[in-house]
Amino acid sequence: MEYPMPAYSMDGRHMMRPEADLDSDDDCEVPELGQEGSAADIAKNKYNHIEDEKERKRLKRLLRNRVSAQQARERKKAYLSTLESRSKDIEVRNAELEQRVTTLERENFMLRQ
Repeated sequence: MEYPMPAYSMDGRHMMRPEADLDSDDDCEVPELGQEGSAADIAKNKYNHIEDEKERKRLKRLLRNRVSAQQARERKKAYLSTLESRSKDIEVRNAELEQRVTTLERENFMLRQ
């Protein structure tokens, strides 16, 4: 027989099930790069209904951290994308320069004969 999860945790401090609330980000979208809204703005609105001040602050901090980490991953992804692009450009330029060196070496050899 399955019992419903209590609204309080075993120690009685939490006003709601934190794991259920942390997993559902229905009303919280992570802003894309360049969009308005910070992690603090999102956290301000999401947990205002929680009565226990300490728990509310903890949940807000967790959410701010989650949003901030997501934004950092997106920035890293964009940075890596630009690095890969630069790397390809440099490889193409290097191949062109190697071809030019080969051509000039041949020309130099021909002129010395």
